[in-house]
Amino acid sequence: MVHYCIFCRSGCVKMARITLEELNELDDEIPDEEDEPMDGEETNRLFSHWETVASTHQVTLPQEMAGPIVQMTRHNRSREPVPFTTLSKHEKCEEITYEERLYPAGKWACITKGEPKYEQSISMSFMKIIRYICKENSVGRHLGMTVPVVNEIHLNKEGTELLPEVITAYYLPEEFQLNPPLPLDPEIQIIERAPLQAITRVFYGTTTEETILREIRLLWELLGSADNVLREIYMVAAYENPSVPNRRNEIWFIRRAD
Repeated sequence: MVHYCIFCRSGCVKMARITLEELNELDDEIPDEEDEPMDGEETNRLFSHWETVASTHQVTLPQEMAGPIVQMTRHNRSREPVPFTTLSKHEKCEEITYEERLYPAGKWACITKGEPKYEQSISMSFMKIIRYICKENSVGRHLGMTVPVVNEIHLNKEGTELLPEVITAYYLPEEFQLNPPLPLDPEIQIIERAPLQAITRVFYGTTTEETILREIRLLWELLGSADNVLREIYMVAAYENPSVPNRRNEIWFIRRAD
């Protein structure tokens, strides 16, 4: 996902979501990294395309995002999946309702935001993550994209609403797991997360507070009682373009560590 600035009435900077998948539309027209650099006309055409995409999200696209847009376009053909092991799958009427996975320990680039709306927090965070991926790091190179990007959310004690704080996490590609490039942005932290056992359920569509709370309720209905599952912390895994009406996401329930 690529995220861009908007300005609220109070003058503060907000972010809105425009994702990597939208770059696929121009994939065949963009030269590979080893090809000749884009000329000004090509860059302007690409930027104009993204201005149009941005307008659908009610976003003003700043000119300084032209460079990261070009980089992400050139590199978006290869995305590394976050590694995991499937522990079990649960079916109903021959369809998988949820599955349980084990994610190994690994290093993630994480940033925390606490904006009034979930969408604002993840957008502001990922704007910074994208810049980190696109050379704003200690090795000065493009790091490569991994999927999914995972957003950790917290619920109030009643379980009726999301708390403002959201942690957005980008898994470092395997190449950089042993020696992660340091972010130039002090807000981004490289964290080694412990192994994570997650109960995951796919859902499609938008990711707003309303849809997330709905998916949490649905998965609890399927699980019934589960004493060793956290009830205040969940994760939302983002795989696809938010402008696609039937896009893929996952809700993750986290099992307590032994």
